[in-house]
Amino acid sequence: MTTMQGANAESGPVSAGAGVPLHRQLFLVLHDEIDRGVLAPGDALPTEQTLCDQFGVSRITVRRALADLADQGYIERRHGIGSFVREHGPADLPVAGGSYMDGLRQAQFETEVDVLELDSRRPPRPVADALETSGELLHIVRVRRQRRTGEPLMVTEAWLPNELADKLTESALRREPLYELLSDVGIVVERMRHEITAEIAGPRHARLLDTAIGAALLRVNRLAFVADRPHHYLSILLSPSRSRVLMSQSAAELETGDGLAIAHDVRRDSR
Repeated sequence: MTTMQGANAESGPVSAGAGVPLHRQLFLVLHDEIDRGVLAPGDALPTEQTLCDQFGVSRITVRRALADLADQGYIERRHGIGSFVREHGPADLPVAGGSYMDGLRQAQFETEVDVLELDSRRPPRPVADALETSGELLHIVRVRRQRRTGEPLMVTEAWLPNELADKLTESALRREPLYELLSDVGIVVERMRHEITAEIAGPRHARLLDTAIGAALLRVNRLAFVADRPHHYLSILLSPSRSRVLMSQSAAELETGDGLAIAHDVRRDSR
């Protein structure tokens, strides 16, 4: 049996006051042990009861952490025997040759959507400026959940032309990805501008993402262009304890610097 390092109820890394759910903290600890080779392929993980004792958590917490590890391919759970580390490669990347729409369809299969808001309203100033409009827009807020566990994965907020209201109904948004619905009505997105920022979870987003108020969140803003004009704006909010943002560039893009830029919002000395 492999001995976990630094794992005890008093001094271990799992704490109810850490701002991240306990099962996610345990997942991250075990994930790190596997990535660093402390737990090697073929090794048995400590028993559920041992993990409960070492980290001072409940059996439900342990089982949720192990289920997440199994879902991501890090361990294999053998009924009545235990959990064992699987062979695993680098972090999952999009499958070569797979389209963006293929990825969306896979996500649609693995997750389910709750439509929280569907209305028409004026967007906040940054969105209005990006879309070069001052009028009302179709406003959609959704939560995407892991289908098996119901765990929230991301909150999306979209701003689109009002004339799409008849097509982007609640039932349609539950059934198909947004970009597939847009494609079905002949809207072809030519390019997207992405912006990735970090923020602190307020009460509403903490509740929707099942995380603590004050926890770190990732925000991905997407401005989509159609016919060389800004068409719609989509903002995605993620918890870094359960989600990653993956990017890829071709050799040509690396050479020219296309596809990736870093902006520094640093105040300049006015003196």
